Amino acid sequence: MASPYSDLDRPPLSSRALSRALLIPGAFWSRLDVRAETGSTNADAIEAAHHGEPEGLVVVAEQQSAGRGRRDRQWTSPPRAGLTLSVLLRPGRPDREKGWAPASPAAFSWLPLLAGVALREAVHRVAEVDASLKWPNDLLIKDAQSHVGKGAGILAEMSGEAVVVGIGLNVSTRADELPETTGLPATSLRVAGAAHVDREPLLRALLRGVADWYEGWREADGDAELCGLLAAYRRGCSTIDQDVRVLLPGGGELTGRATAVDPDGRLVVRTADDRDHHVSAGDVLHVR
Repeated sequence: MASPYSDLDRPPLSSRALSRALLIPGAFWSRLDVRAETGSTNADAIEAAHHGEPEGLVVVAEQQSAGRGRRDRQWTSPPRAGLTLSVLLRPGRPDREKGWAPASPAAFSWLPLLAGVALREAVHRVAEVDASLKWPNDLLIKDAQSHVGKGAGILAEMSGEAVVVGIGLNVSTRADELPETTGLPATSLRVAGAAHVDREPLLRALLRGVADWYEGWREADGDAELCGLLAAYRRGCSTIDQDVRVLLPGGGELTGRATAVDPDGRLVVRTADDRDHHVSAGDVLHVR
């Protein structure tokens, strides 16, 4: 029988198998929406939030036509070559059944970093590649020749008291399919020589990791240090101990040495005058 898919090594995700694995009694995830194509999974999840969807929704798209990253940069990938998904969280709502108090809005900035920790762990465990986190929202992947490229991006958006976290990971994208970039070159798990590029185990591991870290973070009332999230992020962050140039919102610029990520999730940059600056947002360039 002829296959309806032009790339036989890029089979579609099985919504039924994923639902059986993830939507189980007592699990965090409540609904899984796998779409063949959409404009933006973040936009879809935000629309669901507007209609009262509870937290625990996952929207996955085999292809996006209007995916975007930070500063409205476009995120593109061939059909079924990556993982493109968004999750809906409501950290500001109490959960009496689980004993969760509302998390402070000041702690919400940890949610994209939390997703980064879960993504790095899933890629290490399933794909068996060397990956690290570039503050605040990129996953860097290193190949056998120690070449480093950007393999994933994370974008968190607020909608009222809901937070939607979007993740885009290049999985089986070939070198000639990767987009041109102005900073670090783009890469994929396949280009980096990953041991496995099956998307379903990666997606299951990623979502279980996000749920585990999020539940621990909520149980700690949004305290990233208490739940171990701060330590895990610091362990996986390659920005720490790098000379950096930070492009700040509004057009400012900061150069210095990244010395830490603080308990609020901010990057600590020590400038030449020996002053520490706590940066909450900005584009970071690793200066070599």
